[in-house]
Amino acid sequence: MSKDTGTNAVVGSEVFPDEVVTHAYVRDVEMPHGAGTMALITLDNGLDHTRPNSFGPQGLAELDAAIDAVIDREDVAAIGLTGKPFILAAGADLTGMPRITHRRQALEIARYGHEVFGKLDDGRKPSFGFINGLALGGGLELPLNCTYRTVIASAPAVAFPECFLGILPAWGGTWLLPNLVGADRAVKIIIENALNTNRMMRGPEIQPAGLADATFEGADFLERSIDWAAQVLTGRITVERDPVDRGEAWDAAVVRGHAFVDAKLHGAAPAPVRALDIIAAAKVCTKAEGFALEDEALADLLMTDELRAGLYAFDLVQRRAKKPVGVPDKALARPVTKVGIVGAGLMASQLALLFARRLLVPVVLTDLDDERVEKGLSYVRGEVDKLAAKGRVNADLANRIKGLVTGSTDKGVYADCSFVLEAVFEEMKLKQQVFAELEGIVPPECVLATNTSSLSVSTMASKLTHPERVVGFHFFNPVAILPLLEVVRGERTDDASLATAFAVAKGLKKNAILVKDAPAFVVNRILTRFMGEVTKCLDEGTPAEVADRALLSLGLPMAPFVLLQLVGPAVALHVAETLHEAFPDRFYVSPNLQRLVAANKPGLWSWNEKGQPYLDDDTRALLDVGDAPSSEDEVRERALAAIADEVRRLLDDGVVAEPQDVDLALVLGAGWPFHLGGVTPYLDRSGVAERVTGKRFLRKGVASLPT
Repeated sequence: MSKDTGTNAVVGSEVFPDEVVTHAYVRDVEMPHGAGTMALITLDNGLDHTRPNSFGPQGLAELDAAIDAVIDREDVAAIGLTGKPFILAAGADLTGMPRITHRRQALEIARYGHEVFGKLDDGRKPSFGFINGLALGGGLELPLNCTYRTVIASAPAVAFPECFLGILPAWGGTWLLPNLVGADRAVKIIIENALNTNRMMRGPEIQPAGLADATFEGADFLERSIDWAAQVLTGRITVERDPVDRGEAWDAAVVRGHAFVDAKLHGAAPAPVRALDIIAAAKVCTKAEGFALEDEALADLLMTDELRAGLYAFDLVQRRAKKPVGVPDKALARPVTKVGIVGAGLMASQLALLFARRLLVPVVLTDLDDERVEKGLSYVRGEVDKLAAKGRVNADLANRIKGLVTGSTDKGVYADCSFVLEAVFEEMKLKQQVFAELEGIVPPECVLATNTSSLSVSTMASKLTHPERVVGFHFFNPVAILPLLEVVRGERTDDASLATAFAVAKGLKKNAILVKDAPAFVVNRILTRFMGEVTKCLDEGTPAEVADRALLSLGLPMAPFVLLQLVGPAVALHVAETLHEAFPDRFYVSPNLQRLVAANKPGLWSWNEKGQPYLDDDTRALLDVGDAPSSEDEVRERALAAIADEVRRLLDDGVVAEPQDVDLALVLGAGWPFHLGGVTPYLDRSGVAERVTGKRFLRKGVASLPT
């Protein structure tokens, strides 16, 4: 550290060599209403809003010095703290955490953060945290350590994402929050929001949740916050907060949190449990005791492979996803001024809404008859109304989006489109027929895209006069939620069409990865191999409950047969048959899956009134199973071995550039847990990679403790 914190450990440039220092600038502000002088500290790393403020050793030291410089000044009535435009802070600098190799280093980081932030609430001066925009992790803990808080209504993201990454709020948040808003809200914000795909709160939610005392709009947020602070100091405004229930409700919230974590992770990651332990203790322990618990927990968690895997996955999402490998120069991309969607079913309607909302260009969809077209348009209108009701779009924008989406039964409406996406039934001859029709209608430079999940893009384009403008554009369902887009380059796809596809993906706010035209591409290929092995275990005689439970100890987002229910047996069977045709020795087609499809079953499970899956008598009667069951451990090992083998083959075939692209695809397209780092870090750590393929996917020390 830049400051001696009383320990022998030194955590500085050797651990955080790439720290972008967040400076702490101090200026005196004369408050109105005779309230005196406020020493206003502004955090600013000197970069624009795309590079948020963060706290590394040097940044903490600067903030420490800034607080020390004003806290004992007799002419200062209060301390204020805010950030550069649109940003308070995004929390701790994560870049150096993988370089921490000793627990004492981790402990020092925890203690120093507490020491600096804690000065804002040590009784020497009233302090005001002005949350002027994004505030995540330590960026939220900083104002929580203040006496009072205001928030700007337009704040886009306020949250504690730590448990999502594999740590916990350890600069006061885990103790302070329940003591401010109660255990129930604290469990929701620290645990449930983080594990629900890292849900963020927005500005209008902050004061009702108890995290802020006042909310202000607009460009004069800081001036209004200072005026409000002056009125608090002069007694014109009395800040009232809801009393915290320290009775049975506190204990019930912790119990609920444990049940939630168990259902989500099944013991696969330690951070949320440690956070719940501190929330439980915060009911009776002092602040000093609570902060000490946070110190010890962070020191332990920073030494786990789960944390390093989480940071590895976070880096993929934050960096690699924004700069996909192998993409042609963006200058080659052609403008997209009108989009066509072939089809008006559920997937096509979701896509029409996405294109209209994100690109704000006309979108036209077609189908075989007026009834289907109107059903698709009604879906779009209904979803826009839902967005408006939730405040996600205002009335003017809602009307604009609705007006942008039209429909027809005549494909001639595509004559002036610059990007047309087909979303018809997954059958090669049908898709070839659609593209043949489109080629005679659309302009010469229009990109023809297919949302196929498993079919060959090259074969689809092979009968066209201009196959170079055909590109795969594979979305994942639900389209509005899953951020991955597999962009597939066919054998003859040209750079301009590919660059246009990636530009469109960026406009849609999707994370696109470039994949080679290979059966089922990346996500579906891996998941189908995995599902095939689990289903084979069922067919051999493994009880369905055992086979479905076997992978839960990894903390996967859902069990295999629950995933089957979501995807649908017919879709799963189609992809399995497609891959079996390509690789008959590796991809298994289950006779029992065929029976489920023939019987029009929605999946293997039925659901009781408690939302728990069970095998009903009708479905059980359909199944024809053997007498060679596997144990949970055996099912898990077989499934992981199949995944490792397929990932290796996929990489050897050049379907994607590197293992990082496989991990990114599974994190973004299948919800693979951050604490696993995707899939390849776990296969390396567990030894499965070397046992099955003879070598690791990543070098030692990547996404795991250095060795």
